[in-house]
Amino acid sequence: MTKEMGVGKAHSKIILIGEHAVVYGYPAISLPLNNIEVTCRIVPAERPWVLYEEDTLSMAVFAALDHLGIGEAFIRCQVDSMVPEKRGMGSSAAVSIAAIRAVFDYFDETLDEETLEILANRAEMIAHMNPSGLDAKTCLSNRAIKFIKNVGFTELDVDLKAYLLIADTGIHGHTREAIQKVEEAGRLALHNLHQLGNLTKQIEQGIAQRDLDGIGQAMTKAHSHLRAIGVSCEQADELVHLALEEGALGAKMSGGGLGGCIIALVKERNEVERLAQRLQEKGAINTWIENL
Repeated sequence: MTKEMGVGKAHSKIILIGEHAVVYGYPAISLPLNNIEVTCRIVPAERPWVLYEEDTLSMAVFAALDHLGIGEAFIRCQVDSMVPEKRGMGSSAAVSIAAIRAVFDYFDETLDEETLEILANRAEMIAHMNPSGLDAKTCLSNRAIKFIKNVGFTELDVDLKAYLLIADTGIHGHTREAIQKVEEAGRLALHNLHQLGNLTKQIEQGIAQRDLDGIGQAMTKAHSHLRAIGVSCEQADELVHLALEEGALGAKMSGGGLGGCIIALVKERNEVERLAQRLQEKGAINTWIENL
């Protein structure tokens, strides 16, 4: 049984702290961005759907059809995304989740969360070769996620009565290149990675204690360590510096680096709106405000 249209939605995510250090066994904390969404619509088509193996959306649709045992489907996909690609905001994971939900909705099939996560990670293998699962896990959750390699995921409650400002540098992130730079740095990177691990623990404690100042200071220190291992970029550094000058409690790059986004912690609504405007005046191509 099919519908005239199948609809699936998913939200995006951002790394609060722990990028790069997470590869070396330190914890990372990722936040769902509930207001930044992807919507996928499955509609009838005159021709059967065809798999394109290098495309995450295509792989997500294939994974869903394969799970349902549907060999030939006369469908096509329409995607409406608020999530920019290659910015560390979980675009491919969000698209995968939305597409899988849309396929199951179109064929009027029940989809449980465990199956959805398995299928989304299967599709993510195409985009990221060996994904940690953190993007999919956070895009499926309404709570912050702590991840430790070879240990797993823990949900965290975040209720800080504050705001996270995300600002897009306009430059595609280059995660694989950044990871390679860290590997090549060898021992020089190890001290900074260890400090990033400590800062992640501090931020986790700060979240539990609602210590905004402590969280902000740890974010800013984390940016310095990420700069030291060579994964930031000039535009991100400039936006971080401006955010701090304008009164943010803390600011840092987020994600793989060499582009992507920066994030800033701000206490008051009027302050975060003013900062968003200032960052756009100074080169950010887009900004988003999330409640924390």
